[in-house]
Amino acid sequence: MERIGEKLKTLRLKYGLTTRQLAEQLGTTNSQISRIENGLRQPSGDFLVKMSDFFNISLDQIMRDDLDLD
Repeated sequence: MERIGEKLKTLRLKYGLTTRQLAEQLGTTNSQISRIENGLRQPSGDFLVKMSDFFNISLDQIMRDDLDLD
């Protein structure tokens, strides 16, 4: 789960979103998005589900460090 922040940032940039825009979509703050992307905070399970749904990827792809994003 160490790569969650990296994966979140990759997906955010792929979709052309700012941290503020993504935060609005996921019901959180842009500072929380930034902290997760920079490895300063671990996301909650609820956040991971919202992230999975929003980006239409599996929780396995998000949580498992050995799986890359397609």
